[in-house]
Amino acid sequence: MDSTVATEENVWGGGNRPLGASYGKLMMWFFLVSDALTFSGFLASYGFSRFKFIETWPIADEVFTHVPFFHGNYPMIYVAFMTFILIMSSVTMVLAVDAGHKMKKNAVIWYMFLTIIGGAIFVGSQAWEWATFISGDYGAVETKGGRILQFVNAETGKRAALADFAKTIPDERVEHNEPNGVWFEAEPYVPSYSVNEVMEGLKANPNIVIRTEAIHQEGEHEGHKTVLTREQSLEKIKESTMVVEGANLYRNEYGSRLFADFFFFITGFHGFHVFSGVVINIIIFFNVILGTYERRGHYEMVEKVGLYWHFVDLVWVFVFTFFYLV
Repeated sequence: MDSTVATEENVWGGGNRPLGASYGKLMMWFFLVSDALTFSGFLASYGFSRFKFIETWPIADEVFTHVPFFHGNYPMIYVAFMTFILIMSSVTMVLAVDAGHKMKKNAVIWYMFLTIIGGAIFVGSQAWEWATFISGDYGAVETKGGRILQFVNAETGKRAALADFAKTIPDERVEHNEPNGVWFEAEPYVPSYSVNEVMEGLKANPNIVIRTEAIHQEGEHEGHKTVLTREQSLEKIKESTMVVEGANLYRNEYGSRLFADFFFFITGFHGFHVFSGVVINIIIFFNVILGTYERRGHYEMVEKVGLYWHFVDLVWVFVFTFFYLV
């Protein structure tokens, strides 16, 4: 009996703390594992929906083409910049943790400061990306079956904005104002152009044709949206019921509305994690300045928040791959 107990103790080695991890660090790992399962479920749902509607799913290179203060088509450039900033913030966090192990207070302060700046840039960039995604650039029309019809210049092959060809029809829409109704509260959102204005503009501009949601699965146009002929475009436009500008939880000018739903939910959920991480980092940052961890004799709190920050960076790698690269 004694030999059995001795053998178990030798194999176990660490007594009641075999990993040498504190309670706080262990609880952080439990949280990260549960959070990883949550994100895994969201991304699996996204992957299933995309596979199911692969023929009509928006092409990321045609959606995320904006760069602040620059006009033009720059596919994935700014998203790549955001990713680089977040990864570099993870590097500075590693350096902060390492400086904490060496009890170098000033180094921890500077590396934590750089980490906070990187996180703030990422959150601000994501807010800008949301605003751009919501407002849209080109506009489209939706058919009776809920399909999105975009417009292309047949000569250049580039997207055409509604403002480029839609014809303004006087008195096409009537805006309400307070004297017109006892129960008036506010004017609801009205698109820049009506369906009739888009139809008349299409008829008057022979270079404009319609591009549908459908993606070519084979041939020389594989991976590109289907562009209709001029005759097909004039016939297809008759099915339109409303003008769509930008994206929200109900309409999406870029294609399938499911894409917008998943984009807002998953990137928003991740953005909330990054924002929370920035706030926590700021609290820890000021504690370091005040010498709280210097008096404790260790910087384990910096290490714990570092685990969370690395997790947020790792999740973004998967979100970036699913939404922007695949």
